[in-house]
Amino acid sequence: MPGHEGEWTGADLIADEFRKAGLENVTKTSFPIPGWWREEASLTVHLERQDSTFANSHELVELPGTPSGDVTGEIIDMGYGLPEDFEGVDLSGSIAMASSLTPDDYGRWVHRSEKYSYAAESGAEAFLFYNHIEGALPPTGSIGRIDGPGPIPAVGLSKEVGARLVRHCEDVEGDNGIEATLSVEARNEPATSANIEAVVGPDTEDEVLFTAHVDAHDVGTGANDNGFGSALVVGVARILASIEEDLDTRVRLIVFGAEETGLYGSYYWTHTHDLDRVKCVVNADGAGYSRNLEIHTHGIEAIGEAFAEVSDEFGIPIKIKDGLRPHSDHWPFVQRGVAGAQARSSSDGSGRGWGHTHGDTFDKLDPRDLRDLSVLSAAGVAKLAEADRSVEERPREEIRAEAVEEGYDIGMKATATWPWGEPRPWPWNDQLE
Repeated sequence: MPGHEGEWTGADLIADEFRKAGLENVTKTSFPIPGWWREEASLTVHLERQDSTFANSHELVELPGTPSGDVTGEIIDMGYGLPEDFEGVDLSGSIAMASSLTPDDYGRWVHRSEKYSYAAESGAEAFLFYNHIEGALPPTGSIGRIDGPGPIPAVGLSKEVGARLVRHCEDVEGDNGIEATLSVEARNEPATSANIEAVVGPDTEDEVLFTAHVDAHDVGTGANDNGFGSALVVGVARILASIEEDLDTRVRLIVFGAEETGLYGSYYWTHTHDLDRVKCVVNADGAGYSRNLEIHTHGIEAIGEAFAEVSDEFGIPIKIKDGLRPHSDHWPFVQRGVAGAQARSSSDGSGRGWGHTHGDTFDKLDPRDLRDLSVLSAAGVAKLAEADRSVEERPREEIRAEAVEEGYDIGMKATATWPWGEPRPWPWNDQLE
């Protein structure tokens, strides 16, 4: 978790690998964050015949950023937890429940924190978030606010526990749900995270960035999300170091801290560096599913063209997509008009699979995927570093208009993460001033 010992261990390991690869200016820069520590949680459903308690790790897990609390109320199933599902609904005193699934035809992905926010705004006293994938364990993921914990206790449930509660709710006559007690113990205290970075190539004014994040969720080992991405940055660094003399533009390799709880590391970096020097950024997140590379360009044609050339030269398909993806470390750059893309790999089915669960472990990964994606990513970054390859940025206003067109403004305003409007209450505002 961000700010925990494991994150710092990962940061040191990456810094060591940068040095071994022969990179220059290896640094580790710390910054403050709202920290969160998992303690105990349980859900007891009060049935007519007997109570049923769920407290095992395969049944229930706290969502980072949850406050502590004991809540007794009726569980109300809100289905997919879409904005319209909460319209005109009074959930006062209840425990709201929603699926992790967003229907394919909805047009955009509705983030867990958005569903959580609608529940709290509708008066719910607690929130249950159940997985839609069978056997994939309870999902975790942050629901905290940028400056501290969220307003109501929240946990993730497995698909199986969620389905059981839905069935109980359907068995109740009338509009009322089933009564339950949610007990959550968590610790919310200030903590410190860090960004790790290094450079390779000539000392040019412009830089191409290749990035990932080192933090993960403490329920598994974060092997896919985002240990694979961290290893991918190291793999690209090694390859670029071997062809350093052929690079026209300096490449900066960055592994950010504290992505999972609010993109803190990338926001901190963008607020403390001259963005005019960033030619473009390619951010690796969600790349451990397969060796089938996807590049989400956010409408930056030059990035798509570079990776399309890589695809042709290597004879390996690379999917190029141009829609917005505002939920990883490229977003603080893109929203401010910097040309940015997300590199990920395709996965079967919907959702994260084992990501954000106890099952996100090393045995799910294939070293051949890392090898292939390292080569393809390095080739794309090298092309973007060519001196005669221009990368046109998109104005902030254009990105904002597309975010509204694609409906992202609805969820981001609900979760206080909409970047156009009132300044966000960053915990390091005094430093930035």
